[in-house]
Amino acid sequence: MEFADDELFKFDEDGPEPLPASGAEGRVSNDGAEIWYASYGAGPAVILLHGGLGNAGNWGYQVPALVDAGYRVIVIDSRGHGRSTRDDRPFSYVLMSGDVLAVMDRLEIEKASVIGWSDGACTALILADRHPDRVSGVFFFACNMDATGTLEFRPTPVIDRCFSRHRKDYQALSTTPEDFEAFVADVGKMMQSEPNYTAAELAAIKVPVTVAIGESDEFIRREHMDYLAKTIPDAAFVLISGVSHFAPLQRPALFNREVLAFLGSQT
Repeated sequence: MEFADDELFKFDEDGPEPLPASGAEGRVSNDGAEIWYASYGAGPAVILLHGGLGNAGNWGYQVPALVDAGYRVIVIDSRGHGRSTRDDRPFSYVLMSGDVLAVMDRLEIEKASVIGWSDGACTALILADRHPDRVSGVFFFACNMDATGTLEFRPTPVIDRCFSRHRKDYQALSTTPEDFEAFVADVGKMMQSEPNYTAAELAAIKVPVTVAIGESDEFIRREHMDYLAKTIPDAAFVLISGVSHFAPLQRPALFNREVLAFLGSQT
């Protein structure tokens, strides 16, 4: 029977599986921030970008599966998240896409596939739009590309447990552990004002994209994901059954199969 944490009890209490100990980790200075990253395995490069308020450790169920499948996997703490720092400027998906590019340059990665979850998906697609020569494809999971794509927020026990884990991790990893509430407010401002892609801008994206969403996503409108899949040229659409916004944690094997299918389509 495959592992499941549908209600995120384990994630709240223990977090996901730890990242492998054998990763080559480091930091790169970019645009006023120190960006933490780690690299695992060998093969075609795959970059994993976590969601808002989270950190690279949220990919603990994905890294070993992708390494075992023959990929070089790079995880990054977004600026101001996890072990990465930030300056006084507001959070911005464009800034964060530049941080990803800086990590790629440091690691001498010419081109990579990018798996983005929530805020990480926005960052991935903006990186692909601005630097299509550096991105092989984007697996865009559970995010909006304009303000019409979000649902009215309604707290749930699952969201509360996820938020609880994010608080614990921020306090354990951040260089400013006492600033969690301000951090949440600042990330929230970005989410409320960005991204703002038009249909024409989406139609100009030049890399392969798979648009994916859990069937019970708490934050993103299903019809918005349909719109993205129809508007981005040749994009594929994947609906993941039995999960919500937190699919990589809830049903890792199910989520990993979709990611590996996407990566297989890139070759």
